[in-house]
Amino acid sequence: MTTIARQQLASLYGGLVVSCQARETNPLHGPLFMAAMAQASMLGGAVGIRADGVEDISAIAAALGPDVPIMGINKFKMPDGSLFITPTAESARQVIAAGARLVAIDGTKRERPGGESLRQVIEAIHAEGGVALADCGTMEHARYSLECGADAIGTTMAGYTPDSIMTAGPDFSLLEDMVRRGAAPVFAEGRYWTPQDAQRALSIGASFVVVGTAITNPTEITKRFASAMKAAI
Repeated sequence: MTTIARQQLASLYGGLVVSCQARETNPLHGPLFMAAMAQASMLGGAVGIRADGVEDISAIAAALGPDVPIMGINKFKMPDGSLFITPTAESARQVIAAGARLVAIDGTKRERPGGESLRQVIEAIHAEGGVALADCGTMEHARYSLECGADAIGTTMAGYTPDSIMTAGPDFSLLEDMVRRGAAPVFAEGRYWTPQDAQRALSIGASFVVVGTAITNPTEITKRFASAMKAAI
């Protein structure tokens, strides 16, 4: 990894990374909207952006400039309909070429397209001057990712893998376990809905917190308000 990539990872410490992503069914889908969302997030005090796909990453990098850290991912849709986060070395290289020096990858043990190993994907990221941030769902995933050379580990996949438990809110228990291991920076991500959730994550020892839906998905935010109001009638 390069000095710049290491510096960008370190600059996220204690801060908020906003995940600017919108699926095809979302009216905000597309690089123009995501670049605007990223700019608005930075104006609000974010220290970095998480983004998916070459087009969105490129647009966000162009809008924000080279100094803003971008956690880039490259989601692959599998035959069974599931999503795989940056599963191959080539998908990681595309993320870096688009302008993201921080590459988030699936940190589980499941088989990757093309038969590549997690270690091979991480080595490719390092060879291109990037840093590898592993999205994990369990402590087993975290240990495996660190053994393979990951530079940071996060709770992103907690509740979204067959071997992890879906909690109502953030999986603070997993975060605590990861922080106790103390072998690498730990980022908190997954179902963070309130500033209080983010504060708690930092108090536990998270290096930084990634928030997406609660900030960048007006449809889901509106649903929560509408549902709560209906329940009060």
